[in-house]
Amino acid sequence: MNRTDRLYALVEELRASAPGRRSARELAALYEVSSRTIERDIGALQQAGVPVYADLGRRGGYTIDPAMTLPPLNFTPAEAVAIALALRQTEPGPFGAAGRGALRKILAAMAPRDAESAQRLAGRVRIADGAVPRAGFELPAVIERALSGRLVLELSYRDRFGETTRRDVEPLAVLAWNQGWYLVAWCRVREDVRAFRLDRIAAVRATGAPAPERVRPDEAIRCRGLPTTALVLQTPT
Repeated sequence: MNRTDRLYALVEELRASAPGRRSARELAALYEVSSRTIERDIGALQQAGVPVYADLGRRGGYTIDPAMTLPPLNFTPAEAVAIALALRQTEPGPFGAAGRGALRKILAAMAPRDAESAQRLAGRVRIADGAVPRAGFELPAVIERALSGRLVLELSYRDRFGETTRRDVEPLAVLAWNQGWYLVAWCRVREDVRAFRLDRIAAVRATGAPAPERVRPDEAIRCRGLPTTALVLQTPT
């Protein structure tokens, strides 16, 4: 079990046991790790705002207030990324730290697989310096899956002159640039990196073919001379 799964499982185990207590030794045996590892995990959850309480002593242990915890949340990876983008707009305002804390709690309460998918998708999002990203952008699910899974897409793309062409592309990132959202991809027609505005993609289809790692997202954007900032999702560490 990886750490993300274990953190989620710890919360669920403590919720199921509440108001009873579980000792570090019991939890360590349950997840086949050391008591010291459990103590570090509990500390990470407490830092993320999860209401876990510890009682010292021979009969002590850990407990959680079930009324103050969240059940697994059915946010999609794209929805979690959209929330992170919206929270960026509060920086460096007075609610920036509160927003980051809320996002950590949401990620901690999501199913581990969905939280990991959100992390992968966020790793493919870049924001050009000076751009004002808009939360809630329409990212087709097929593009989301292709970005996370590195799969080739077939696009029907309408350029600025209104001409529509068909392209096979290897998605690299989504980019907020000039007040618009773009899909940055290796174009197999042009044999080079291209940026496709999302609202000009007339149709998109997954080919199922794996995309080779020709160039990393930051390298592709940097070669265009465009300074950007990566989107980061923070989870308990």
